[in-house]
Amino acid sequence: MSAASDDHARSRERATGEPAGGDPRLDALVGRLPPRVGGTVTYLLKPSNRWVRMPAGALLVVGGVLSFLPVLGIWMLPLGLALLAEDVPGLRSQRSKVLDWIERRKPHWLDAASRPNDKT
Repeated sequence: MSAASDDHARSRERATGEPAGGDPRLDALVGRLPPRVGGTVTYLLKPSNRWVRMPAGALLVVGGVLSFLPVLGIWMLPLGLALLAEDVPGLRSQRSKVLDWIERRKPHWLDAASRPNDKT
């Protein structure tokens, strides 16, 4: 990992004392996002930002459902559901199952050495 990515990860953990979203697997996936998007998602995952996170998650889900339109994309649906899972217990258990699946089937997605946005 580079020094910049270490600083980015430490700034995520400083606010709450734990990784963004409270799950290190989710934090690893957020770390794979482009820096601007990753910073926004990290901000939204902070516990104090619940009233921003819920409408943002709902809008992302709606955008994902409307992915047939030119500007929107299907990528919005899982991101919106992951944001909503912070506040909806039923979605939280489903998110945990998806992260378990990713950990079993796609472990390289969670590997710090293979993060495409880290400059080493």
